Amino acid sequence: MTRPTTALRRYPVLLALCLAALFMVVPFLIVAVNAVKSPAEYSRNGPLSLPHGLYLDGLKDFWQRVDYSRKLVNSMLISGSVALLATALSVLNAYAIGIGRIRFRTWVLAFFVLANMLPQEALVYPLYYLSKQAGLYDTRLSVIIVFTVIQSAFGTYLLSAVLGQFPREIVEAARIDGANKWQILVRIVVPVSRPTLGVLLVFFFIWTWNEFLLPLVMLISNDNQTVSVALGVLQGQRLMDATMTNAAALLGVLPAIVFFLVFQRTLTRGIAVGAVK
Repeated sequence: MTRPTTALRRYPVLLALCLAALFMVVPFLIVAVNAVKSPAEYSRNGPLSLPHGLYLDGLKDFWQRVDYSRKLVNSMLISGSVALLATALSVLNAYAIGIGRIRFRTWVLAFFVLANMLPQEALVYPLYYLSKQAGLYDTRLSVIIVFTVIQSAFGTYLLSAVLGQFPREIVEAARIDGANKWQILVRIVVPVSRPTLGVLLVFFFIWTWNEFLLPLVMLISNDNQTVSVALGVLQGQRLMDATMTNAAALLGVLPAIVFFLVFQRTLTRGIAVGAVK
C-alpha cells in the first residue's frame, strides 16, 4: 500500500517538471524554426508554422553584418577568463574567511553580500571614470577585471559557507604533518571542494556571457564588443527583419547552451554533492 501511494504522490511533481521543461524548450524551438524560415514565409504563415525548406540567408547575413566570429571570440575570452579568475579569487577569499577565521568575519561576509546586491546602473559611471583614468577604457581587460570582482563577491559568500563547515581535524592533521597554508589549500581544500567550484565555474561563464549593460558602456569599439552587445546594437539600428532577428537570437544563445550541455555533468555532480552534504 505504501509504495503505490508514494508513486502516486510523485506524479504531480513529475508533471510539473515536464510542464516547466516544456515552457523552457518551446520558445527556443520557435526561435530555431523561425531562424531558418524566409521572411516571405514568415509573413505569410506566421511564426508558429513549420518551414518548407532551410533558409540560411538570415544566419549568413547576421554573421557577416556583425562580424560574428570576432564577437564570439571576444565573448568566449571574456566569459572564460572571468569564470576562471572569479573562481580562483572566490577560493582564496573563502579560504581566508571560512577556514582561516579572520577577524570580523560576519562583517566581511555582509560586505560581500552588499556588493553583490548593488545594481549595475549604480556602478556604470564610477567604473567608466576609473577605466578612463587607468587607460583601460574600451579594452576587454577592463570588462574582465570588473566582472571578476562582481562574480567573486557571490562566489566568496557561497564558498565561505561551504568552507566554514570544512572538517577542522583534516586541516589540523595536515598542519601536524608539516603542510603550510598554501599546501593545505591546493592539496586538500580545492580537491574536496571541486564539485562546488565546477558549479561556480559554469554559473560565472553563463552569467558573464549574458551581461549587456556594462559591456555596452565599456566596449564601444566594434572590434572589442561581445555577442550580446552586437545583438543590442543591431536591433537598435532597426536593420533586421523577423528572420534575421530570430537568427541573431539563436546564434546569441547557442554557445551558452552548448557550454552548459558540455559541463552539465559537472553541474549535476556539484549540486548532488551539495545536497548530500
